[in-house]
Amino acid sequence: MEFRLQGKEFIELNKLLKFLNIAESGGYANQMILDGIILLNDKVENRKRCKLRPGDIISIKNDDLSIFIKE
Repeated sequence: MEFRLQGKEFIELNKLLKFLNIAESGGYANQMILDGIILLNDKVENRKRCKLRPGDIISIKNDDLSIFIKE
């Protein structure tokens, strides 16, 4: 899956998870991140407001979903 920033410099990780309906709420998105199941460029990401920029790849442990951040 691709996510285009559409002129923005970045999007925060928890907002992306909610926007794409991967998490049903902001609180659930934050919990997913704190649980260590979200990977940024193949490494566990624990920062809720991590700024995602073009070229970053988000994935979820034990799931085939990958999100490619594009300009």
